[in-house]
Amino acid sequence: MNKMKTKYFFIGIKNKVFGTSYLQNNMKEIIESAWENRELLKEQYVQEALNALVHQVDEGKLRCAEPSGKNWIVNDWVKKGIILFFPISKMEKIELGPFEFHDKMKLKTGYAEKQIRVVPHAVARYGAYIAPSVVMMPSYINIGAYVDRGTMVDTWATVGSCAQIGQDVHLSGGVGIGGVLEPVQAAPVIIEDGAFIGSRCIIVEGVKIGKEAVIGAGVTLTKSTKIINVSQSESIEIKGHIPPRSVVIPGSMTKQFSAGSYNVNCALIIGERKESTDKKTSLNQALRTYDISV
Repeated sequence: MNKMKTKYFFIGIKNKVFGTSYLQNNMKEIIESAWENRELLKEQYVQEALNALVHQVDEGKLRCAEPSGKNWIVNDWVKKGIILFFPISKMEKIELGPFEFHDKMKLKTGYAEKQIRVVPHAVARYGAYIAPSVVMMPSYINIGAYVDRGTMVDTWATVGSCAQIGQDVHLSGGVGIGGVLEPVQAAPVIIEDGAFIGSRCIIVEGVKIGKEAVIGAGVTLTKSTKIINVSQSESIEIKGHIPPRSVVIPGSMTKQFSAGSYNVNCALIIGERKESTDKKTSLNQALRTYDISV
């Protein structure tokens, strides 16, 4: 990119001309170049590109991952831009009444205008997109995350960096949704529309939860966790994703080690959410169908 084009491009950024293919293509090129050569982070035009990128992520115009048909695409260059935003940001003191923070990242603001309900002491970082009608009980949402309309982020739930949360999702109390910035090619955790995640669940390492799935309290899902469908006459093992409308509870299975046999964590799919069940059904209602209490 020559100097004349660079100046023209960043006049556009300063005047807040976002969304054109020209801007997107050049922003990606600049960020990719800075990723390969960190000395470029000293350049003002690179810093402005990074600020513009995080601004668009904050507004939901860019995403770290996005649906493409039945699949999801990870936008590596967006994740790179978020990572590079940290070294150009300075530590600052943030004071909110008696509360004091010391960080490189601003807190998200403008909740009333965005029609988001935020209960004290909920916190979201600038660079996290939160859609209108989301409810944040005392909870935490990190930079790069995307939380869509109608979702409840319940008390002490955490949504990690770059996690993608769909519409009308319920993240119950104490749920931990893992974040992922590096490695940049790694997929973030994805919770699709209408899913219900029970209390104290842990979902990390890019696991995908399908639409309207119900995850029972205390389920831990990593990329290597065995997910066993026990709803049929023969069990079927899968890893890394929960099929849509599945009802899942915690389980254990015996594994042989050098020191002997021990039970290790797994997840059991015990059936499917019924079509007649309201999309906003509680976890207890869904599990009661299968005479399960967790």
